[in-house]
Amino acid sequence: MVILEMHEKQQLKQDVNMETQLDPLKDDLPLMANTSCMLVKHYVLDLDVDFKRNVIEGSIVLFFETGSQYRKASSTGKESCQSQFDETCKMRASEPCHIPMINVSICSSKTEYNDFAVTGKEEEATSDENSNHSNNEQASGISSSKDCCDIENHGNKDFLLVLDCCDLSVLKVEEVDVAAVSGIEKFTRSAKLTGVSKELENLRNQIVHELVTLPADRWKEQLYYFTHCSQAPGCGELLFSTGTWSLEIRKSGIQTPADFPHAIRIWYKTKPEGRSVTWTTDQSGRPCVYTMGSPINNRALFPCQEPPIALSTWQASVRTAAGFVVLMSGENSAEPVQLQEGILSWYYYVSMPMPASTFTIAVGCWQEVKQKSFKQAAAIETNIECSLPSCQTDSRWHEEICGHVEYPCRFQNPAARLQAVIPYRVFAPCCLMESCEEHLLQLIPQCLSAAYATLGTHPFSRLDVLIVPSNFSSLGMASVLSGGSHLCGTRLCHEIAHAWFGLAIGARDWTEEWISEGFATFLEDIFWARAQQQLSHDEIKGQQELKALLRWRRLRDEVQNSEEELQVLRPKKESTGELSESGASVVKYGLKAEKIFMQVHYLKGYFLLRSLARTIGEVSYLASLRKFVVKFHGQLVLSQDFLSMLLEDIPKQKKSGLTVESIFQNWLDTSGIPKPLLEEGETWKECQLVQQVSGEVTKWIQANRRIRKSSKKKMKLDEVVFQQ
Repeated sequence: MVILEMHEKQQLKQDVNMETQLDPLKDDLPLMANTSCMLVKHYVLDLDVDFKRNVIEGSIVLFFETGSQYRKASSTGKESCQSQFDETCKMRASEPCHIPMINVSICSSKTEYNDFAVTGKEEEATSDENSNHSNNEQASGISSSKDCCDIENHGNKDFLLVLDCCDLSVLKVEEVDVAAVSGIEKFTRSAKLTGVSKELENLRNQIVHELVTLPADRWKEQLYYFTHCSQAPGCGELLFSTGTWSLEIRKSGIQTPADFPHAIRIWYKTKPEGRSVTWTTDQSGRPCVYTMGSPINNRALFPCQEPPIALSTWQASVRTAAGFVVLMSGENSAEPVQLQEGILSWYYYVSMPMPASTFTIAVGCWQEVKQKSFKQAAAIETNIECSLPSCQTDSRWHEEICGHVEYPCRFQNPAARLQAVIPYRVFAPCCLMESCEEHLLQLIPQCLSAAYATLGTHPFSRLDVLIVPSNFSSLGMASVLSGGSHLCGTRLCHEIAHAWFGLAIGARDWTEEWISEGFATFLEDIFWARAQQQLSHDEIKGQQELKALLRWRRLRDEVQNSEEELQVLRPKKESTGELSESGASVVKYGLKAEKIFMQVHYLKGYFLLRSLARTIGEVSYLASLRKFVVKFHGQLVLSQDFLSMLLEDIPKQKKSGLTVESIFQNWLDTSGIPKPLLEEGETWKECQLVQQVSGEVTKWIQANRRIRKSSKKKMKLDEVVFQQ
């Protein structure tokens, strides 16, 4: 549960002035980053995990591009962006800007490369544990402050870069001298790397621009230079201050985003109580830490731009004590490199731009689960019947043009398009190794193949499955291992579905969670049906109807016992997807404590998609889903993007009253049970499996009542037996 502490004496000032009003007295989560001015394109993290202090510390280098709003402003950009700075200033509640007096040294490390891995360790940042540069526990971080934008140079204000940040101790911020990197001349239009200060600043920004805009076929070269640029020395400390929800950075005398340093390094450390990661013990009692799907996402793990529009790539080197395994969202299967006795380094990278919220990390004493023999593995692989989706077998498939920003896309890779089962690994604590091998390993290739047969090309090149402790609120699977293959399979199918809906295709507005969770819940049934090749059509139908009944009861109970405002799938309605002029926004009800326990986005989203599939016909519906994936992978969407495309494929349905507007009204913009779902009736009552289970439940309820009646007469005699 997330609790936002408020100081009673501090009141929200009345001069907050932005298009999206941020009211900290409510339960909305503020996204503070001014992405319209500057946009992060790549992160390089260099971190140490310390289990003795429950701290992750090190540095992060951010590479920027000038934001879209400022680029569009052209000649009037200065005035346009200045108004955004004014707006930003009115949003902040922070300390006056200052130069931190901390002795932090930068040095070039000796490096070895494994998939471009940086294995050298920079000197550790040192600081006073009682430094006052960490986040202040203020009421909101959104009230006005005249100190955050100093007036200099005849009244002009410095540009203020705002990053999302919470529960972090920021030690130092500096500009990175990318011009000092050997061989970087190829990214400059001028061969000269020396000159006056202003020219040198422009040159550094030009280098970063050329680097972040390299074409997709040069991604390995790009990653190589990102690595070397991240190790370049600093060339000047930057002013910074921290608020409850943000980190604000400026450079004295710099008034526009175009002139602001486009490569900066931030030295920081997390706090043990930080809300982005959980420090706990695994099922074997050994220490571990992992990102947990927090409502505040990753801003307490590293300073970042949280708005979904800030699509970026990243790479990370993580060091920890020998005996620990580091798993991370990344395209490579990292292997540890020993730096010194007792210290290992792990390196991961991502070349597909995604929101910072999708960054995940888990560090623990996990062990990889493997088949005991080659024959067993071969038997599993040969048991998979792979059928190509109709869109994959179409000769015109390769002619599709991706609509996303350029990156090395698997949808354009002929070999990837034919890969039904991508490489996968399973990690677990030692006490669960046997259960994972018995229930999980054999299911993964079946579920991956079923997903491929349904949606086509896997968006990502590999899959890691980690069995985390039962207190993990979002993605944990340990609790379902004891349920055998069925529970494991359905849960696994749900998480595999997120590769398409949630990662490859994301919601442009976080309040539309149903785009991720509703689709994954619907698709888990489709995937699992195809994975169970031994079952008949009637048996599959029975399973799905039983699950529909259970979901219906869960939705009914939740609607009866929750606030109406939390039952709406599109709470911002017509304003969904809108940003303020600076790019800041809010996640409506994002900090509402009970919201993280609710499943309404899963359930109402599932029933909407189920209703559409029944109306259109499953075959036509799944064909439309594949078409949607091909068109929108690598992009952010709103509800209307999917609904409009779906209805375009079935124009006859519009005549019967099925429109985007009617779906909004009946399903997404209202609380309670959707009207079409009530009118549909409980069709599952006619299902034979449902009747069988209902009869079994009734039998045991009656038996329990008889036992209770008899136990009242012999309470003392039966008490011990009952406890046993």
